[in-house]
Amino acid sequence: MLIRFWQSFSTLGILLGTLFFAASLTPSLLPRTIVVQGGLSGLSFAVGYAVGVGIDWLWQYLELPRLHGRAWRIPKILAALLCIFTAIGFLWRAAEWQNSIRLLMKMEPVATAGPLEVGLIAAATFAVLFAAGTLFLLVLRAVTAKLHRLMPRRLALVVGIAAAIILFWSVINGVVFRFALHALDASFAKFDALIEAEREEPAAGKTGSSSSLLTWEELGRAGREFIASGPTIDQLQAFLASEAKEPIRVYVGLRSAENVQERARLAFEELKRVGGFDRSMLVIVTPTGTGWVDPAALDSLEYLQRGDVASVAMQYSYLSSPLTLFVDPDYGADSARALFSAIYGYWSALPKDRRPRLYLHGLSLGAMNSEQSTELFEVLGDPYHGALWSGPPYPSRLWRSLTDARNPGSPAWLPTVSDSRFVRFMNQDGTNVPAGTPWGPMRIVYLQYASDAITFFDYHDFYRRPEWLDPRGPDVSPELTWYPIVTALQIALDTALATNAPPGFGHVFAPEHYIDAWLAVTDVHGWSGDDIERLKRHLAPRE
Repeated sequence: MLIRFWQSFSTLGILLGTLFFAASLTPSLLPRTIVVQGGLSGLSFAVGYAVGVGIDWLWQYLELPRLHGRAWRIPKILAALLCIFTAIGFLWRAAEWQNSIRLLMKMEPVATAGPLEVGLIAAATFAVLFAAGTLFLLVLRAVTAKLHRLMPRRLALVVGIAAAIILFWSVINGVVFRFALHALDASFAKFDALIEAEREEPAAGKTGSSSSLLTWEELGRAGREFIASGPTIDQLQAFLASEAKEPIRVYVGLRSAENVQERARLAFEELKRVGGFDRSMLVIVTPTGTGWVDPAALDSLEYLQRGDVASVAMQYSYLSSPLTLFVDPDYGADSARALFSAIYGYWSALPKDRRPRLYLHGLSLGAMNSEQSTELFEVLGDPYHGALWSGPPYPSRLWRSLTDARNPGSPAWLPTVSDSRFVRFMNQDGTNVPAGTPWGPMRIVYLQYASDAITFFDYHDFYRRPEWLDPRGPDVSPELTWYPIVTALQIALDTALATNAPPGFGHVFAPEHYIDAWLAVTDVHGWSGDDIERLKRHLAPRE
């Protein structure tokens, strides 16, 4: 029985599966835990095995000669031994490869990558996927057998494959996937509604207070954090040793109104009520998928502006950004457009000498949706002053077009575009645009890290070497090597882990880098180099 089971496996599938397994142990953009590595390696082996089985099937379909009997068994035994030694060799080096990333990110190195645990988890993952593949083949054979009664064998096989794929995809997408999304959405919604004991209702006048158009409960968890977590006027004055203003923050949660237009109207009216248009700077913030606004971004700006800034944000989802990216990457664009339209329409009608400077900001999915909040041709007559978009996801259309149009010789992870008057890119080390280069009337800055998979994942990575590897960024492992299919699987997994990186790497943006970016976008005056360094040290513990 065991011999027959062993002989049922594809020799080519085992060989390719092992190669995929070995390649999955090499570094990608982020370090991996033992459990994550085991799951990735098991998936990679399954994909490699499926490719081998597919080639075997094509060989048989074309009726090419095959090995049989003893001549077939000997290569299979040799292949098994070769696969075992290859897997052991790569597992032995796994810790070294993981440490090549951890050292770049100033993390403690690991003594071992848990080769035995990784192997067991990979085997379990492959077993589950193999069972699913076997079920698919059973369905395929049953459908093909029925179709063969009505049409030629080969045509029945082709139609059967298409039918089985459609059937499986319909079940996964229509039942399993939708059920999982519904469950996740309900879970995130309940979490968003929780009232934290440490978050007290703000003083009268602020958003969420008794005098506000919005109740404290309606703001949601992310909204309450946004309103309550910013620096106070006392904290600003203590640090600045000078006069400051209380920063204004407005937030509208999903529970605040039934539809996007009503929520945008509420945000606009609340912003007017608290005097947001009387400040010297106004920022329209598009949050992440869950509604979260990165405190590192807004806190740093409020310190730089000495509190003389108002910001407004509107929630559009409960789901996390990485999940939404793979499901519906345009989710939230309508919300961003509605909020921008409501505020820009009023702002553009104000006298130019008595209105705040207007900026846009977004992180992750918020950056992509903020990009889509308006078309540039719509504001050319009266442009807003600029935007800071951090960690733009790979489907971001404007980011993609600018990156593709970069000047020859500039890297994909830190491009220069034209004369750099309109847009600049920054990372941990700042920008590669020479100091003193003049800006145009609008300033767009992208803050991004080369180790951020949410920004640099690309479906082309399955069959094409990524452009961001030539050359690679300062936070990308020198041991990272591109392999067809496997590297794309690694980077896709990194998108889910990107927010687990230490500050200043992956998808976690450090306050000191936000400070440099805001200085470029807003052209802040009155801060010496020593003051800037002191502010960076002051905000660093918040990481």
